[in-house]
Amino acid sequence: MAKAKFDIYEHVTQSILAEIEAGTPPWRKPWTGSTGGIALPKRYNGEDYRGINVLMLWIMAAKHGYLSSRWMTYKQAQELGGQVKKGEKSATVVKYGTFTRETETGGEEEIPYARAYRVFNADQIEGLPEDYYIQPEPPRDLGTESDPELAAFFARTGAQIVTTQEPQAYYSPAEDHIHMPPVETFHSTQGYFATLAHEGIHWTGARKRLDRLKKFSSREDYAFEELIAEIGNCMVCAQLGLEPEFAQSAAYVESWAARLKEDKKAIFRAASEAQKAADYLLAAGAEKAAAA
Repeated sequence: MAKAKFDIYEHVTQSILAEIEAGTPPWRKPWTGSTGGIALPKRYNGEDYRGINVLMLWIMAAKHGYLSSRWMTYKQAQELGGQVKKGEKSATVVKYGTFTRETETGGEEEIPYARAYRVFNADQIEGLPEDYYIQPEPPRDLGTESDPELAAFFARTGAQIVTTQEPQAYYSPAEDHIHMPPVETFHSTQGYFATLAHEGIHWTGARKRLDRLKKFSSREDYAFEELIAEIGNCMVCAQLGLEPEFAQSAAYVESWAARLKEDKKAIFRAASEAQKAADYLLAAGAEKAAAA
């Protein structure tokens, strides 16, 4: 009997769906008591993983309590002088690429593909250089004082931030501004900036920026944008040293789960859009500082 072909899209979707149904979506887990902190996963050479691979490796790190942010293949570990411990299980990540195919008219076309490969966390490997085992820094606790550096970052993005006594945080597409309650109404300053980062991800979707936002014709469309905002928020907060705030209702979680069951590539699109949004917001906030 022929062996069934491994479907990377199905594997990733089912892995993330299981976390959602268990009440622990992977983009939330690193901030709910994980000893691994909020470190973004990196390749053996220090390059950051991106998109869907961030979520998949966060799942594995949270599930097994890995502290290191470094991941590598079995061969890469050996090249670094290390050896994977006996009995350790690998994690699945996705490599994207293209191959050239000849067309019927004699021309050529580039065909995209997604291929799975296996990696291990440095904590599963013995004998690596010492710096591969450095534990990530814990999330910053900003307490009740304002943080001038974070305030300056969001000011540099160019987003219009309106503050009133209204106890709601939201992005208004019609007015193209972010509304925030006063800082002093938040339990912590880090909570304020994490909430601002979430709304900042929505802000990136405006037509004159990433052109992601559409008219929300259904509750499901709105829930999908919230999914993008939650994942993108985590990516931004991980770079800024913040702990994101999660206040989405159970109804949204149900919507995400239903969407993933119907479309196994939906989480890939959400992670991709979240990465674009996070990149945009981080670049906007750093742009003027770099030029100064």
